[in-house]
Amino acid sequence: MNSAPHRRPDMHCYFMQIALAVRERANCLGNKVGAVLVVDNRIVSTGYNGTPSKTKNCDEGGCERCANRARYGPGEGYDLCICVHAEQNALLSAARFGVAVAGATLYCTMRPCFGCTKELLQAGIDAVYYLHDWRHPEATVAAQYEILQARFAGGIRPLVIDDPQADWAVSKKQQPGQAL
Repeated sequence: MNSAPHRRPDMHCYFMQIALAVRERANCLGNKVGAVLVVDNRIVSTGYNGTPSKTKNCDEGGCERCANRARYGPGEGYDLCICVHAEQNALLSAARFGVAVAGATLYCTMRPCFGCTKELLQAGIDAVYYLHDWRHPEATVAAQYEILQARFAGGIRPLVIDDPQADWAVSKKQQPGQAL
């Protein structure tokens, strides 16, 4: 019998591990992302990226951008993409069930994009922890993106934990030091 005391896991790592599990449902052909919204150390909503309900999934040819990935560079073709991002799905799921998210912390397997950042700020999300980085490929937009992300009262910061499925979940278009 092991008599070693039970060590409580770090809460940030705990919630990110759950975001990794949620990511398993993602069906995008690019990045597969999971998100968890937490209020007072309790999960109030989760989300993963994929097409809207009752719509053909990306992995079934439902999204023009995913179906023709070679045609679109990093940061291009978002106006054609029908996927709902993991962060958006977490916010929308909470709203659908009447769950308040103001002051919540988001744990996301990827740093939120420009659009999701705006939505998270508008919803009153306090802090963001992410696993994999995302940067906008255009320098002028990237500068505005950084300014916008600095507006999270509780900050936005990377969380370093092992991601054994990074090869599956992070787009092959990502190169170290480049945008997705």
